[in-house]
Amino acid sequence: MIDTALFRSVLGAYPTGVAVITAIDADQKRHGLVVGSFSSISLDPPLVGFFPDKRSQSWAQIAPIGRFCVNVLGSDQLDLCRRFAARADDKFADLAHGSTPSGQPLLENAIAWIDCSVERVTDIGDHYLVVGAVEALGRRDTGTPLLFFSGQYHDLAELPG
Repeated sequence: MIDTALFRSVLGAYPTGVAVITAIDADQKRHGLVVGSFSSISLDPPLVGFFPDKRSQSWAQIAPIGRFCVNVLGSDQLDLCRRFAARADDKFADLAHGSTPSGQPLLENAIAWIDCSVERVTDIGDHYLVVGAVEALGRRDTGTPLLFFSGQYHDLAELPG
């Protein structure tokens, strides 16, 4: 049996990027959740994926929409990370944002964005694997990613050597 605390500690030695998954439902209500488990899956066809916790209320609201946008956060967007990680009825309250080509919420100044339709959702342990078919994407020319490493958020230039 693997000790949970040891598992977290060992895997915390691997830095991850931080992204906010956003979507808008048929009633025009916007939803979002923070993930540190985002990854490229395939180049041909272009597929990406992330792993929301099965207990996530935010994922439960996004799942039936069938679309989402991955907003890759920059190191200057820790406030957005905290906003979308918190439980709130409207995480978008007083937050300016744009839209992707499919109409999903696009966070201002995200260093990259990926507009997707849900290809499949697979039940894996205490999480789901959500696979997205990439339909549009873009990135800004400047900025460094917000990283999560050893239980803390970092700028790429700040990582301990």
